[in-house]
Amino acid sequence: MKIKVVPGASRTGIAGWLGDCLKVRVSQPPEKGRANAAVEALLCAAINLPAGSVKVVSGSTSQHKVVEVTGVDDAELRGRLDSV
Repeated sequence: MKIKVVPGASRTGIAGWLGDCLKVRVSQPPEKGRANAAVEALLCAAINLPAGSVKVVSGSTSQHKVVEVTGVDDAELRGRLDSV
């Protein structure tokens, strides 16, 4: 799944869809992987999956990232994110 991350935001949360890309805001700064860890934790909590089910697999130093989600198929993932 493609996401766009806004690190250092005033609040953490899912902002919504930008086409096929999910926009996510995290308050952690983009230093030493803190923002990436916050994104993974936020998405796990938002879609009700255990920790470690979401992993940044591409774009670790970019605002545009690709995350891998295990334990749920694409249609169910989109449905859970739409209800957040």
